[in-house]
Amino acid sequence: MDILKTFGLFVLTAIAEIVGCYLPYLWLKQGKSIWLLLPAAVSLGLFAWLLSLHPTAAGRVYAAYGGVYIFVAILWLWGVDGIRPGVWDVVGSMVALTGMAIIMFAPKT
Repeated sequence: MDILKTFGLFVLTAIAEIVGCYLPYLWLKQGKSIWLLLPAAVSLGLFAWLLSLHPTAAGRVYAAYGGVYIFVAILWLWGVDGIRPGVWDVVGSMVALTGMAIIMFAPKT
């Protein structure tokens, strides 16, 4: 799987996971409709399915995915929560993405 396809799949996976967790948060913390749990469950199912599409060992996929999740969560902080990331948020995200790239794309021994 090439680099852009892998990264894109991880980004979609992260969005599905964040949406699946954010909707119950809205219900629990902001008094929104309990019906938000239905699309949340679908989103979390999509998240699990997307993770299964990577053609490598599950443990490696889960470890590498975490780096992209961090990056997407910081974008969510900015785009949805309206909080501009600080310099250390950006630096941390770049470190996490570097870790993802090493795990997924370094030669396997």
